[in-house]
Amino acid sequence: MIITLPDTTTSKVTKTLVRIRDEAGAVALGRVLTLIIATSIGEEEDVIAAANDASREHPMRIIVVSTDRADADARLDAEIRVGGDAGASEVVVLRAHGDAARDQHGLVTGLLLPDAPVVTWWPGECPSRPGETPLGDLAQRRITDAAASADPLARLERLAREYEPGDTDFAWTRLTLWRAQLAAALDQPPYEPVERVEVEGPPDSPSTVLLAAWLRRQLQVPVEVRVVGDDATAGLSRVVLHRSSGPLTLERTEPAIARLTQAGQPTHELSLPRRTLRECLAEELRRLDPDDVFGDVLRSGLEPSA
Repeated sequence: MIITLPDTTTSKVTKTLVRIRDEAGAVALGRVLTLIIATSIGEEEDVIAAANDASREHPMRIIVVSTDRADADARLDAEIRVGGDAGASEVVVLRAHGDAARDQHGLVTGLLLPDAPVVTWWPGECPSRPGETPLGDLAQRRITDAAASADPLARLERLAREYEPGDTDFAWTRLTLWRAQLAAALDQPPYEPVERVEVEGPPDSPSTVLLAAWLRRQLQVPVEVRVVGDDATAGLSRVVLHRSSGPLTLERTEPAIARLTQAGQPTHELSLPRRTLRECLAEELRRLDPDDVFGDVLRSGLEPSA
């Protein structure tokens, strides 16, 4: 069910939510958090679809705050989605035009679930200091995506300089399977120290830089980042761990498959799919405490030239 409220107010949206709950039985019971999504008008549907999918694992209230240019006529249009149109969630879409977008804190405060954690997600361009924004200040976790920025590596450097506990980025989330496979490979014989590392990926790939930083910090060895190809959307492609017996190589050969090779061992084909927006979001919603490893990698693992 979708209810539209053109040229409305936050108070009217709240009253409509109460009426829906009373008349149709749509309740907030069982909702474990509030997810605020900050985006632009016209770019809501893909992120709502990802959040709806993630809500089947994390039932929540989704508040989408979408804005347009500041010189537009001031107006707030709203949309409430419940039932089959909202997955396991309640979705409130607030389209704030012009001056109506100035007080984003006030737009969402009355719609937050009581006594429930708040997560704020910027799926596109994000502010320099998410925690100091009106929507970020409300949240325990703040999710950004450096890869969606016009200059992903500059965004990553800025996040490293201004990191606050609770910040996270999908460039890090996309590395979960890579880190797990590399850690599992090093847990197998021969148990030799790694002497140096090569990490390969396209230009402007923040995930490539972050994996290099993580390996540099964990292994305490030189790590070289090599630029391969020119398709920034392709992501991280290859990691080589050099040991005395020979290199251990993990290389993505197909979109969902990677090949693991090392001296004296048979070659293994491993599942290493590219992670979807829904998978990244669902993973980040599993934890509401600060990701200390991510924070340490950002603050101490990035090289100045990254």
